Amino acid sequence: MEFPIQADHLTLDPSQCDVLILGGGVAGCAASIALARKGQRVTLIERELTPRHKICGEFLSGEALEDLHALGIDVASFGSVPIDYVRLAAAGKAAEAPLPFPAASLTRKTLDTSLIAEAIAAGVHVECGRSVHTLSRTGTNLWRATLNDGTCREAPTVFLATGKHDLRGHARPEDPERWVAFKMYFRLAPTQAAEIAHASELMLYPGGYGGIQPVEGGVANLCCVVQRKYLSRAGHHWESFLVRMQQDCPHLAMRLAGAEPLLDKPIAISHIPYGYIRPTTDDGLYCIGDQAAVIPSFTGDGISIALHTARCASAAYLEALPAPIFQAKLCTALRPQMRLAEFAADGLNNSLARAVLPFCLRVWPGVMSVTAKLTRVAQRTTVAAHPAAG
Repeated sequence: MEFPIQADHLTLDPSQCDVLILGGGVAGCAASIALARKGQRVTLIERELTPRHKICGEFLSGEALEDLHALGIDVASFGSVPIDYVRLAAAGKAAEAPLPFPAASLTRKTLDTSLIAEAIAAGVHVECGRSVHTLSRTGTNLWRATLNDGTCREAPTVFLATGKHDLRGHARPEDPERWVAFKMYFRLAPTQAAEIAHASELMLYPGGYGGIQPVEGGVANLCCVVQRKYLSRAGHHWESFLVRMQQDCPHLAMRLAGAEPLLDKPIAISHIPYGYIRPTTDDGLYCIGDQAAVIPSFTGDGISIALHTARCASAAYLEALPAPIFQAKLCTALRPQMRLAEFAADGLNNSLARAVLPFCLRVWPGVMSVTAKLTRVAQRTTVAAHPAAG
């Protein structure tokens, strides 16, 4: 799908907006649509000129599908792939269980394109190909975003939705584990493509884990994370790391036998503070998506959290719940499932756990379904929109 607009296709005067949204990914677009439909004058600023592929497992849980449907996004119309099973592979063995909720898979490039188009249709003023250098308060109690071309945008309220990219002065803490993430699309051999036709597979190896699942167009997405100290053993090179992963996880080697890589080089990113939840914020600054919380990737809940936090923050703003109170409530609501997800992720990185986990799963297949339910952060949390309700 081609991107529907260029940066100069604007509909509103940017100097007359109620809400300024920084970041045009899932969270930023979702918030902009929700606010514009309620009559707010919204300006959205996105650093990329057109949507592109991003580091993301591209798993859409049942909660994410519900939120997208409410926004007017029918993922099936864009070729999404239903995901019915989850498989775990470790120590040369694999176990499978059905997902306890509906799920699907769709590339972020396609999803972001559809969300930007829906935002424009809702009346959002969209500026693409512009990055924000600084965000500060003015003497008139407005937020001022200074862009890369030197121009400024001001508004009384800002939604910070810059995803994995931190904004100067509003950065999240350093990542103590120094995680590095890679993503590559493959066209699998026909037999292997048929094996993962409706499955999301999680594969374990020393220092990290990876996931492979089908996306639209007969393509498979391999997304993996590893601690930098383990990556150094492979010389910090993708090619050697990919070889090392396949040696440590024969199941992945089987999947990639005869596969054709579809990108010239993998997409990569570092500094991923897994487990982070923003505890507080400034007045008039609502933080959503990865700027609010970063859940371990293996849960597949990243897109769901982006949509959930956008929905909650939009409702809080419309009900005049101050941003600091909202952020604190969101932090409290997300913490239990975030801690559970961290505990599970730590277990996956334990060498003994990796060795015995496939056996345990065969003895008790339901454990995968239980874990999937318990780590559905968005499904289990709500944020009261009025102080008296909390």
